[in-house]
Amino acid sequence: MVWKLLRKNISVGQIIGYSLASLIGMAIVISAVKFYADVNTALNDEDSFISKDYIIISKPVSAAGTIGLGGGATFSKGEIAEIKAQPWTRDVGEFTAADFNVEAAINLGGHGMATHLFFESIPDKFFDIKSDDWTFEAPDSYYPASNADDIEIPIVMSKDYLTLYNFGYATGRGMPQLTEGLIKSIPITFYLSGNGHRDRYRGRIVGFSSRLNTIAVPENFITWANKRYAPYSDTKPSRLIIEANTPGDPAINQFLEAHGYEVAGDKADNGKANYFLTVATTIVITVGVIITLLAFFILMLSIYLLLQKNRRKLQDLMLLGYSPWQVSRPYAKLIVAINATVLCLAVAVMMLASGYWTTRFDAIGITGASPWSAIIVGLIISATVSLLNIAAICRIVRRNFYIT
Repeated sequence: MVWKLLRKNISVGQIIGYSLASLIGMAIVISAVKFYADVNTALNDEDSFISKDYIIISKPVSAAGTIGLGGGATFSKGEIAEIKAQPWTRDVGEFTAADFNVEAAINLGGHGMATHLFFESIPDKFFDIKSDDWTFEAPDSYYPASNADDIEIPIVMSKDYLTLYNFGYATGRGMPQLTEGLIKSIPITFYLSGNGHRDRYRGRIVGFSSRLNTIAVPENFITWANKRYAPYSDTKPSRLIIEANTPGDPAINQFLEAHGYEVAGDKADNGKANYFLTVATTIVITVGVIITLLAFFILMLSIYLLLQKNRRKLQDLMLLGYSPWQVSRPYAKLIVAINATVLCLAVAVMMLASGYWTTRFDAIGITGASPWSAIIVGLIISATVSLLNIAAICRIVRRNFYIT
């Protein structure tokens, strides 16, 4: 009965205007959230064209370092501490180099091949691959037998090295090309020498990294081997890997340029793409929120004008014993119904829009994310706007029409 009494002065045009404005704002917000969630799946892919938040830096090699002067392009403890103290740094890992001679030999279908190599290690948490074989148990003694075939060294190698072998060295020398799975099964013999020792070890490649351009071995192996083959060396890291909070942040590039540090590969440029995506998404979401807020105030103005038109009826209902909430409830139900309808339509718009870009993402190997994150954001916004509207209506009724 109260609703039948109060609905006569409702302006359909005002409700439609609010609904359209709210629909536009809501659709922009949840579509931007869905788009960012879809692209974020590419950020979590190690082979993605968009860089993750890892940056490998080094110092430029000087002319003095080339001729053995100048102490080398290494990082001091103070420089590492300064990088760790930056607001955009989440963590820093040091590349520890092997300070001894490394020779490797393999046999491929009767073709023998031997070469000098290098070893490096970084903390395991910075690796982009996981392998159960990535372990090394150091011998009880630092002086194993000269034939140490019972000790195996696991290796992680850059994917670029395998590509160079297959399409550079192998094709020119008549050697067989290798897949990742095949090369992991090929045994490697390593000869390590230094400090008057020369020992033979078994080795095996356990994975290929897209992030690290190096030949990596476990940290505890480098520690053990440096003590045996180079006990008096004090190796400082020549490269660092930085895990950044905000990849592509201009502050990172400014810091690196100010200190003359070099970034490996095109990680800095790829990080800018991620940063640009974050900024663009934030701007789009902000525009959607502003439109939603404007729609909220449009509805509040419409409700306030409607309450003024029904002023006499509201006062009469109060005199008849109706409470402020009973009088406000028809308007609350109307608001909830409108916002629920707007949310459903906005989700439909979001699904149509995401279908447009998902097809194109699939073509470049990006799998879309679940729409539930965007839907939950829409539910939160819709519920918040509805509660604020209802609270404002009850406040207006209690202040202006309640008769004590």
